[in-house]
Amino acid sequence: MNHRARHVSESWSITEQRELDRLVRWALAEDVGRGDITTRALVPSAALGRARIIARQSCVVCGVRCVEAVFGQLERRVEVRPVVRDGDRVRAGATCVRIQGPARALLTGERTALNFLQRLSGIATFTWEFVRRVRRYRTVILDTRKTTPGWRNLEKYAVRCGGGRNHRQGLWDAVLIKDNHRRCWSQDGSSRTLADAVHVARRAYPGRTIEIEVDTLDELRDALNGRPDWILLDNMSLPELRKCVREVRGRVRLEASGG
Repeated sequence: MNHRARHVSESWSITEQRELDRLVRWALAEDVGRGDITTRALVPSAALGRARIIARQSCVVCGVRCVEAVFGQLERRVEVRPVVRDGDRVRAGATCVRIQGPARALLTGERTALNFLQRLSGIATFTWEFVRRVRRYRTVILDTRKTTPGWRNLEKYAVRCGGGRNHRQGLWDAVLIKDNHRRCWSQDGSSRTLADAVHVARRAYPGRTIEIEVDTLDELRDALNGRPDWILLDNMSLPELRKCVREVRGRVRLEASGG
């Protein structure tokens, strides 16, 4: 039994597809190398097979596209029939994908396909656990740039499948002023406020989202004078977060991170 997550985004860009194709090529080259010698030794080339991918535990499925991509690159005669779609929540024991075709290809590609499916489903499921806990509040779960190198688009897609939202894609699409930026900016010893940093960033990149990190309530008050789009409350305790929410009163978006 499975059901569709209500807030799944099924958008899949050409860029994401190209990244997936590239990652699949690398993954197959890494695992298969010059050939699957065990399968070649034991399995006749004409043998056909059928396989199912089954969920061992309840989860949010993500990576069905990856399974299709793996077998599509490995052997065109393999037929991949998804039973569920990315973003579906399934119970333990549910069949997620049915596969049939040359047995050699099924054996050679199974681990690579599962590596994609298991990792992305893990991210989607973990995201959904957080989303489920905060859904009665006006709170959303955002992702970060702390992604596996080369996997950013796929892992951010998994976050969407779990009901979370994508935040910054990279360093180019939004300004996030962190404490290290501020230290380098004011290393000449001059007195500069957080509001000044927001104003400088706004002049340099008008039209871009401006976010600034704060560590204390006083820093929050300083940053508010710059009228940023977001303020990041970094590593604060719950009582500190409550004070900051009361102070802001909805004037800017707040992000809580760390701890």
